[in-house]
Amino acid sequence: MTPQQLLEHGLAKPGAWPDNPWGHDHPVVKVGDPGKIFLFVGSGTAGVKAGANREVADEWIDRYPDDATVMAYIGRSGWNDLAFGGAIPDEEILEAVDESYRLVVLKLPKKQRPAG
Repeated sequence: MTPQQLLEHGLAKPGAWPDNPWGHDHPVVKVGDPGKIFLFVGSGTAGVKAGANREVADEWIDRYPDDATVMAYIGRSGWNDLAFGGAIPDEEILEAVDESYRLVVLKLPKKQRPAG
């Protein structure tokens, strides 16, 4: 898995678009207007909404203690960093991105939700 592959997977979601509000090396991926982040792309990690709450997101940390961590600042809300190139299979990281997208879209007002 590369940051570019991760970005392409996120951008393939309906209504997804890249943004770089902090000027980092890699963008975030948002959905909706004005946009809610569902994916933080890093050089070696995917920042995702890993669960509806911290308890669910902690299952990643229990399964992959060396490759899943609570995200700084927003981790209390169920966000994790998942490292790629380690124990977490690429397919599971992509599934986590899909779930993050789903969780974020569900929180959008219905008029801002993308079709599909």
